[in-house]
Amino acid sequence: MTEHHPQEPPAARGPRVALFVTCLADLFRPSVGHASLALLERAGCEVVVPAEQTCCGQPAYNAGDLAATRPVARKVIAMLETADYVVVPSGSCAGMISHHYPRLFEGEWRDRALEVAARTFELTTFLEEVVRVGPAGSDLPDPGTVTYHDGCAGLRELGIREQPRSLLRRLRGVEVTELAQGEVCCGFGGTFCARMPEISSKMVDDKLDNAIATGARTLLGGDLGCLLNIAGRARRLGQDIEVRHVAELLAGDPDDPAIGGGS
Repeated sequence: MTEHHPQEPPAARGPRVALFVTCLADLFRPSVGHASLALLERAGCEVVVPAEQTCCGQPAYNAGDLAATRPVARKVIAMLETADYVVVPSGSCAGMISHHYPRLFEGEWRDRALEVAARTFELTTFLEEVVRVGPAGSDLPDPGTVTYHDGCAGLRELGIREQPRSLLRRLRGVEVTELAQGEVCCGFGGTFCARMPEISSKMVDDKLDNAIATGARTLLGGDLGCLLNIAGRARRLGQDIEVRHVAELLAGDPDDPAIGGGS
C-alpha cells in the first residue's frame, strides 16, 4: 500500500494590489513609491507596479482639456483593471481615478471606469480601512512631534483625515499635533500656483507659519504636490522644519533626506 501524505492547504494569497506610484513620486521622490510598496507588502498584499504607468491625466483634466485626458484615462483603466485593488499614495491622483474617470466616458468605457474606481483607494485609507494593519513600530530615531497637512482633494473628495493620523498614533514615539487652519489649501492647487503665484505664495507662507507654530519637527502629508510646494518655500525662507510624505514615516525609512533637504 502506498503511504498517503496529506497535502498542506495552499497558503492564503493576499489581495493583488496595483500600486499607482504617480508621476511626481516617480520623478521627484521615488522613496514614496518604495515606502508604499513596503507598507503594502507588510500588510500581506501581493503588489504589482505596472511598468507602463505614467500620468493619470489630472493636469489636462484640470485645465479643461478632456480630449487629451480621455486617451490617458483609457490607458490607465486598461492597465489597472485586472488588480483586486488599486492603491495610490496621493489623494488627488486617487480622486482623479475614482471620482473623475467615470465622468469622462459613456457606455463600455464608463462601466470599466466605474469598476476600477470602486477598487481604487488612497494609501492610508487602504491600510486603515481595507487591510486594517496592526500597530507598527517606526525605525526612525526619535521621530518626535509631527504635524499633518490635509491635501484638498483627499480631504474633500475622499474624506481622508483621520486615517493617516490613526496610523501615525500607533507608531512608537510619534506625537501628532494639529496646525491652525489645517483644512485650508497650501496654495499648490496644481496649475493654480503657476497661474496665480502671488496668491499661492501667500497661502503657502501662512501654511508654513502655522506649521512652525506647532513646534513640530516634521510636517507630513499624503500629496506630494503639496509637499513639494511647502518644502520648496520652507527652503527658500530658511524655515527649520522637515517635510516628508506620510508613507516614509510609516514605513520607517530614515535614509533619505527630507523633501528639499538634499544637496
